[in-house]
Amino acid sequence: MSNEPKSRKQTGVRATQKAATGKAVLEAAREEFEHVGFEAANLRAIAARAGVSAGTVLHHYGDKRELLHAALFDDLEETLRQALEGLGPGPLEKQLSELTRTVFGYYQRRPKLSRTLLKESLFADEPWAGKFTAQVGGVHGAIARLAQEAIARGELRPGVDGALFGAAYFSFFYFALISWVQGAHPAPVAMVERLIGQHLEGLRPTRSPSPRRKER
Repeated sequence: MSNEPKSRKQTGVRATQKAATGKAVLEAAREEFEHVGFEAANLRAIAARAGVSAGTVLHHYGDKRELLHAALFDDLEETLRQALEGLGPGPLEKQLSELTRTVFGYYQRRPKLSRTLLKESLFADEPWAGKFTAQVGGVHGAIARLAQEAIARGELRPGVDGALFGAAYFSFFYFALISWVQGAHPAPVAMVERLIGQHLEGLRPTRSPSPRRKER
């Protein structure tokens, strides 16, 4: 028989229930935003999807835009975490291909919501602007570390700036993402892979020319 105070158990149960409700609301919001778009979505429909009252949704997230930011951030955060944890040991080009495919897979599963995510993550007001910026910063730092590991393996020249390389990756990624969202390019992953491959060619170690044989 547990000696844990009853009040502590009840607090733990309430916290678990609150977290489960919040998760259900976020998933319902993502489904509704994808189905009808952000502007047409309403809190009552989202609440119905989640099996809760509209008041419960407001209690957890305040208003529709706050709910949008929470839903987008939470989902993307989990996708990025899984993508980075699932990377193999190298080479760098393969690691970046895996990362790109996983993240674009997330965007492509919900194309309508992806347009909203792109806009909101780039132009959100505080505090969400800082949260989305920190999210990108975490991935940028991970890519910079991957570049340093590639230098240690001899894949890249010594002295290659990992932070600049990470910035280059994001410039390629966002260019492809914007092109895809606008309908200008049907294969964004292949575009990023080709851009990265070409960029890496300029960062590889230079090979010393083979000595010429003396003529007899």
